Amino acid sequence: MRSGIAIRSLLFSFVLLAFSHGASAQIGISVGYGPPLLPIYEQPILASEGYLWAPGYWGYDYAANDYYWVPGTWVYPPQAGFLWTPGYWGWGGGGYYFNQGYWGPTVGYYGGINYGYGYSGVGYEGGRWEGNNFVYNTSVNNVNTAVIHSTYSAPVTNGSENHVSYNGGSGGVEARPTPQQEAYAKEQHVAPVAAQTQHMQAARNNPALFASANQGKPPIAATAKPGEFTTGFVASKQAGGEYKAPPAINHASELPAHDFNVPNTGNAATNKTFQQQLNELSTRQALDHQTLEQQQEEEHQQATQKKYNDAQIQQMEQRHSQQTQQLEQQHATQQKQMEQRQTSQSAPKSQSGASGSKPH
Repeated sequence: MRSGIAIRSLLFSFVLLAFSHGASAQIGISVGYGPPLLPIYEQPILASEGYLWAPGYWGYDYAANDYYWVPGTWVYPPQAGFLWTPGYWGWGGGGYYFNQGYWGPTVGYYGGINYGYGYSGVGYEGGRWEGNNFVYNTSVNNVNTAVIHSTYSAPVTNGSENHVSYNGGSGGVEARPTPQQEAYAKEQHVAPVAAQTQHMQAARNNPALFASANQGKPPIAATAKPGEFTTGFVASKQAGGEYKAPPAINHASELPAHDFNVPNTGNAATNKTFQQQLNELSTRQALDHQTLEQQQEEEHQQATQKKYNDAQIQQMEQRHSQQTQQLEQQHATQQKQMEQRQTSQSAPKSQSGASGSKPH
């Protein structure tokens, strides 16, 4: 039991260390299994000029112990000249963790994941900025050239044919950042715009988008604009491969450390405050895990000493499962409240175009 707590403390130390290195792609340990394969889907047609493609990806809800699909979408960038570097799942510290995507002048490292539509695993070949005007490569984008005139057609690099959605670990993509990509990581970055954050939250609140419900084939694979889940969306053509259900979590000792997305407000003082708030929440939740883990371990020892029969053991295990699920529901609520509070506090300080909606 003590060794389990020591390991958990090390995992949370890893999370806090990740927080200390800035706010542009912050990470938390996820569970010990990677997300499902990327589903196969068609890109929705571009609604109007100025929007850039942000590919779909699997998010994770630790209260449900399940991944959920965040549909790909066309989104308005925070400023001209910025491109989207997608987020990606990677292996490290004994679990899978998520590196948040960001906006910047150059597309950086995104784990070598082949998201398609210009994101073949390295760089971006779906279009380019010419001054304040974005020009679309019609060889990989679904563009109506009768309406959108800023286009060109050029062949693109063929990415891998697999649909693996994570880097490293068992079966993951084997790619590492190049020195050039590491240099890109030091450029000016902007966190996902408000429309993208709201899009992600809407996906997490949609039961049909959880992998356990759709078996890796989400009914809403991509949308014409962020958050529009009723019109202008496309369904998956098929799952990227066989879906494997996640393992059940019945005890506190099986709980993963939690993932937190630290918003980058562009204000160093605000970023530091948000970082401290998330560090404190992470520490409190780690203590909750440890307390429940110790309680359950003591009950297991008592069951052994008193030689519980099968019925007593079953009742104890059911109680442990309920306790664990209730704790995760409580932690999920705390995280959502923290995210909403930080989003609300940072919104007035964002740039005029940072909502992700096209200015009128």
